[in-house]
Amino acid sequence: MAKLYFSYSAMNAGKSTVLLQASYNYHERGMRTLLLTAAVDDRKGQGVIASRIGLEQPAEIFQPEDNLYEQIETAQSQAPVNCVLVDEAQFLTDAQVWQLARVADDLSIPVMCYGLRTDFQGKLFPGSAELLAIADSLREIRTICWCGSKATMVVRMDGSGRVIEDGEQVVIGGEEAYISLCRRHWLARKLS
Repeated sequence: MAKLYFSYSAMNAGKSTVLLQASYNYHERGMRTLLLTAAVDDRKGQGVIASRIGLEQPAEIFQPEDNLYEQIETAQSQAPVNCVLVDEAQFLTDAQVWQLARVADDLSIPVMCYGLRTDFQGKLFPGSAELLAIADSLREIRTICWCGSKATMVVRMDGSGRVIEDGEQVVIGGEEAYISLCRRHWLARKLS
């Protein structure tokens, strides 16, 4: 039975690297994967899943209004899809998370989603909240705070090195704009 998986973490934990490795493993065995990423993430160009260590693959993009079940069903009708891998899953809508659950349940295709759990204010992203609620399997990908503890939170920095506490939930930027911290140092806004 196929499942809906959600692997989550703070920034810079290697989510995209793990996703690309999973896709590689399928391809190595002669299987086809369908890679999806949020249209809003254009750091390496739209439709590219890229890791900080230099790995990258082209991917289909999704926008909030897209029906992912229909998109995947169409791809499956053209050639068998053995696994769907979704990067930047925090940008999924509630409806899209349920569409991906239907892909696992009705099309029997495993769906592996990778994304951030919380934003810079410690709030769940909508897609992440829905995935945490309904995914069959949850996995935390760990990274560390400067103190060596597990980092579960992220702060956003302005250009002068100050922590930003208010603003838009989504601001696409380089890794230099975000720092992953443990909860204790996130609360204290202690960066080193």
